[in-house]
Amino acid sequence: MRTRNALIRAAASEFDTAGYDGTSLSRISGAAGMSIGAVTFHFPSKTELADAVQEEGRAVTEEALNSRSAENLPALRMVVDLTLELARLMDEEPAVRAAIRLSRERPGTGSWSDVWLPTVRELLDRAYETGQLRENALPADVTTLVEYLTSGAEAYMRSRIGTEAEFESAVAQLKRVWHLALAGVSADGSPCAAPLPAPRGTRDG
Repeated sequence: MRTRNALIRAAASEFDTAGYDGTSLSRISGAAGMSIGAVTFHFPSKTELADAVQEEGRAVTEEALNSRSAENLPALRMVVDLTLELARLMDEEPAVRAAIRLSRERPGTGSWSDVWLPTVRELLDRAYETGQLRENALPADVTTLVEYLTSGAEAYMRSRIGTEAEFESAVAQLKRVWHLALAGVSADGSPCAAPLPAPRGTRDG
């Protein structure tokens, strides 16, 4: 088990950095300090090793999710806390970052968001029913906002990889963005009077 876990950790780091196509079993064996034979004894193919890394990333996420969900907090506050926890995992856990990247690069293997998105939807439904959201802040739309914020946190985190510049943590940045989202950015606290423009290439009506 120790050898298997060490291989998963090494593979997670490699998949996170180079992606599925850019990673080979020989590269993983070198990172783990083991022979190719030791790697293929546990994982005969790169596909099986990638599956194990994605499973580990999802398991780490689910464990953190369950820990947060056990707290007795208002539903909307729990949604915010969960997204901050997801940002922390992306910052600190190579297996989570690798699971996110692999799920994009290997369609059909299960999305990382499948682990946490149903919980977010359920909490937002509860928040709406208990009056924690504005009447026009529909749970489906707020769920989309959460997906955008989480994807943005990952994009921000990946922009820092391989650089030596000082960056604000993804968690700290996401806290500030959530503050804006919850408070609103309009000076009078109301939506803009003018309708939003239609995207290019679309027709009104």
